[in-house]
Order: sequence, then C-alpha cells, then structure tokens
Amino acid sequence: MRRGSCTPQMAEVLTQSILNMIVTDMRPIAMVEDDGFKQMIQTFHPGYTLPSRTHFTKLIEEKYETAVSDIKATLKLNKNKIALTADAWTSISTEAYLGITCHFISDDWELTSLCLTTMPLEERHTGSNIAAWIEEAMARFEISASNIVAVVHDNGSNIVLAANILQEKHGWMSIRCAGHTLQLVINRALKHPQIIKTLGAARCLVEHFRKSELASSKLKTKQKQMGTPEHKLIQDVSTRWNSTFYMVIRLLEQRWQLTATLSDPTVTQSDKQYLDLKADQWLLLEELAKALKAFECATVYLSS
Repeated sequence: MRRGSCTPQMAEVLTQSILNMIVTDMRPIAMVEDDGFKQMIQTFHPGYTLPSRTHFTKLIEEKYETAVSDIKATLKLNKNKIALTADAWTSISTEAYLGITCHFISDDWELTSLCLTTMPLEERHTGSNIAAWIEEAMARFEISASNIVAVVHDNGSNIVLAANILQEKHGWMSIRCAGHTLQLVINRALKHPQIIKTLGAARCLVEHFRKSELASSKLKTKQKQMGTPEHKLIQDVSTRWNSTFYMVIRLLEQRWQLTATLSDPTVTQSDKQYLDLKADQWLLLEELAKALKAFECATVYLSS
C-alpha cells in the first residue's frame, strides 16, 4: 500500500469512529466542516477523504433507525411490566421538548432504562396533546398498553392532566415525582417573609464580594490569618433551592472572616458596612441550614 493511501476498509473504520464521536459526545455535525478538525484528520491519516456534513447527517439518521430497532428487539424480549417517565422541558434557547423513558426489571434482576424519545413540541402543550404524544411513542416502539403499569411525572398541570387521561384510558397509574414534589415543599417554605428578607441580605453580601476585587482579596487575607479554608462565596440561583442551601453553608463557614473584612475601614466604606448580617439573621441562617440539610440529603438520594 502506498504511503498515505487509505483503503475503503480503513476509510469506513475512520468514518464510523468520527460518527461515534459525534453521537456519543453530542457534538454538532457541522464540526466536520471546521478547518481545525479537517487538519487534525489529515494529520492522523493524510490519505483519508473526510465525508461531507450531509453524509454524516444521513449516517446519523441510519444509526438512529438501527438504535430504534435494537430497542424494539430488547423490549420484545422483556416479559416484565414497564414504567414510564415523561418530562416536558424547555432548553436554554426556549425550545420545548418531551422526553419519554421506559424502565423495567430484566430477567437478571437488573434495572433497565431506555430513552425512547426526546421530541420537539411544536404544538400547544395541552394535557390531551401530551397524552397523545406518549401514546404515539408507545406505538412506535410497539409497546403494548397492557404492559405499562405507571407514568412518573412532575407536578406541572399539563403533564398531570395527561397522566390522568392515560390512567382513565389505559389504567396506567399516575405517580408524581417525589423529587419535584419535595422541591415544591421547600420552595413554599422559603417564601416565609423573614426568610425572604434574610436571604435577600445574604445575596447582597455575596454580590458585594463578587463585584469588589478589593473585598475578595482582603477576604483571602483574613482566611489565611484565621487558618480557614480559602473558599469563594457561592451565589445561589433563585430557581434551585439547593444552590441557596450551598450559599448559606458557605456564608456560615466564612462568617467571621466576612465580618472582619467588612469591619476593616481600609476595605469597606462606612456606607457599605450595613452589608454584614445582623445577629438574628445569622441565627436564622444557622437554623435554615439545619432544616435544609435533611432535604438536601433526600434530594441527592432521589437523584442518584
């Protein structure tokens, strides 16, 4: 074989390897058109001609159909009952999707989970539409309605209605996600006026140190002087209560270092010293951390 030449067999191996990388790592197909990627492939095998983006798109579609066939074959061999999880969610680019996964215990007593679809939702997300989409997915994968025992879902009104429709029509149990229900309980508890006020003050404190390079630098100095962990403060995300828990834990860890920094006139102007929390607010954060710890453990357990 001439130096740099590439046999059809080797070309197929390389193409499949690139295809698997795109699928496994969920990379954009357009990367095969990037100059850097082309140069890298040429370095690995100068004689290989990289297929076009259109060709890889076709290969991915073929691979999808193969995966569907494999899942159908697996489900046909399964003699046990199936539970579904259905989740309607929105991407960062505000595109709506419905994810459906089936779960069952294999004959070897292993929990098996198969993602059936992540379908874009282009019509209204009504309960009746969602119920119909779930039924369509079951038909596509040739899953008998009589073999399904339950649908697990969150507490969104539309998905709850869909589950109720399916329960009435097919007898599938409607089971609300324990993790999501737990989130709703915690979110409601965090709306207590005193907690809202204290967490608001805590966020202002964190924001001050995130924006002030001088304050952050002085905090590091205080941490070294006191022999405590040189951790940065954590800014929570309002939609994720566990991030609020982590913010509170970090503030309590750094309480005295923060107070020392804020009381230093060379660092903090007099009109900013109010940022330090009051004694009763620190006490409330301590109690809040104790209460949320149990919920955090439960959430981690349910998410594992």
